[in-house]
Amino acid sequence: MRVLLAEDDKRFGNLLHQMLLRQDLQVNWVLSGDCALDVIQGEAYDVVILDWMMPEMSGLQVCRKLREEGYQGGILMLTAKDTVDDLVVGLEAGADDYIVKPFVFKELLARIHSVSRRSKVTLKETVIKAADLELNLTTKVATRDTRSIQLTGREFQLLELLMQNYGRVLPKERILDHIWGLESEVSPNTLEAFVRLLRRKIDDSGEVQLIQNIRGIGYKMEVKNDIQDS
Repeated sequence: MRVLLAEDDKRFGNLLHQMLLRQDLQVNWVLSGDCALDVIQGEAYDVVILDWMMPEMSGLQVCRKLREEGYQGGILMLTAKDTVDDLVVGLEAGADDYIVKPFVFKELLARIHSVSRRSKVTLKETVIKAADLELNLTTKVATRDTRSIQLTGREFQLLELLMQNYGRVLPKERILDHIWGLESEVSPNTLEAFVRLLRRKIDDSGEVQLIQNIRGIGYKMEVKNDIQDS
């Protein structure tokens, strides 16, 4: 697996670089967002790891620019920001996943492999439907009415899970297990941020909200006019 690490902290970056190399990964480490963009234009990577707070061009800016240019590879963000609002900002920029500092290395490794596998899964079905929402399992694009909705990898996984279980309540623990794995140390804020952003994408102005918050339990996809947001 080819990994690009963009981290300006030399001590921390070198530590991550060496630890990732010991996992038999092909790792290229750069010290700035500008360098990351230059390198990505010339080489293909399975996963790009971006530190949010880099000088000149931040990881957030790099992520946004890559997605604007049509980059389809996996993007994992390293950040000390862990509020729901902060996470939503990063997801809107196009990040597939987050890991909040400080973290255990095995958690980072698990996230890297998860983001990488997401783009390599062979899908059996082409399109699934829930109410007036369609999800193309090959292109990872959702459609509601005539509106196309672009999704990141994690958004796609979450939406597919909800649509495949239309009308059923999914506990938060099941969602976290399905998307991140039981051993993953995912903050509850992370799931809330993904749900919030997914709602923004699929529920346009005037459309009936499809993702319901079942307080104290989890989430459900179903048509209902009176829904309380999380």
